[in-house]
Amino acid sequence: MLTDLINAGYWPDILSNTAAITLIISSMFTSAITVSFGLGGGVIMLALLVNFVPIAVVIPIHAVIQMGSNTSRAVLLRKHIVKPILIYFFLGAIVGAAIGGHFVVALPENILLGILGLFILYTTWGPKPKNLKLGKIGYVISGVFITFATMFIGATGPLAMALLPRKNLEKLQVSATHGSLLVVQHGLKILIFGFLGFAFKAWALFFVLMIVSGFIGTYSGRAVLQRMPSKYFQTGITIILTLMAIRMLYTAVASFL
Repeated sequence: MLTDLINAGYWPDILSNTAAITLIISSMFTSAITVSFGLGGGVIMLALLVNFVPIAVVIPIHAVIQMGSNTSRAVLLRKHIVKPILIYFFLGAIVGAAIGGHFVVALPENILLGILGLFILYTTWGPKPKNLKLGKIGYVISGVFITFATMFIGATGPLAMALLPRKNLEKLQVSATHGSLLVVQHGLKILIFGFLGFAFKAWALFFVLMIVSGFIGTYSGRAVLQRMPSKYFQTGITIILTLMAIRMLYTAVASFL
């Protein structure tokens, strides 16, 4: 069955067996990290992808993986989604995705690699986005800018979280609405990259395995992570992400020399 699918063109030739196994297993752990700590799994997966697949395909691949992860959360908690926030954000996101899609194609790979490296360093060491107070227009404008940004940096979960009035919402509302905003972003990215000619079909089987692994991590990994000392776990993740980001920046700068 799997052999037939691979022969039918549903598996990418550029993906080695070692890379595939590593990423599929990592999907389980990054999903567990997200469900345990609220954020972080998407950024870690982004950094891992850069090390195993060409930089030109990182963002669309990351979009599908995160779309699968966040869709399950949004569907399961759909009754708790704050719909006005979702609607106004969606209106702006359409514009942001359209503009971002135009620019991302024109960026050289080394520039894109440098942007990703800087973004990962910022999310690891920089100040966390503060909780913003926005009205209808504010959510529309935020939808434009954050979705524009996600076309280049992929993991904008922390930025989307900053939009939510967390002090005024219940925990389930925060989680559900955050998941729905990310579904909008990643869904629009998939549409834009599909329109630009990205061959999603060639990665179909890999996507299925990644999403299934992510579901397993979401539902079973939390208990494992909760047994780990949070301080040492977070320190380890910080060191790993920092080294990955430095490697990206080094590669980007070296390409100009």
